[in-house]
Amino acid sequence: MRPLPIAASLALLLAAFAVTAQDPPAPAAAETPATAAAAAAPAAGDAARGKGLAYTCRGCHGVTGYKNAYPSYHVPKIGGQSETYLRNALTEYRTGKRKHPTMQAQAESFSEQDIADLAAYLSSLK
Repeated sequence: MRPLPIAASLALLLAAFAVTAQDPPAPAAAETPATAAAAAAPAAGDAARGKGLAYTCRGCHGVTGYKNAYPSYHVPKIGGQSETYLRNALTEYRTGKRKHPTMQAQAESFSEQDIADLAAYLSSLK
């Protein structure tokens, strides 16, 4: 058994939940054609907020050439990826269309706004 990777994964999950839990719930609004159109359009990302959310991403994606121990996966570089790619990838992990246990666990805790903020920040990195 490898206690460090398990402990590190658990710490990442707890940190992600702590950041997400600090967000106040959005007030409920009546559905109008304007709000329906706004909901269909991707949310504008806040790179500054995304930087805080990306704290847990650095644990794996911030290490050049990192591969997690089990199961063995290459961890891709995400800094500087296109915003559209990052939004799509996180959304697909959240919905289960993409399969990776750690990424699915991370993405399940993200709101649409969290994903937009993460994508805005990560895509701004060089």
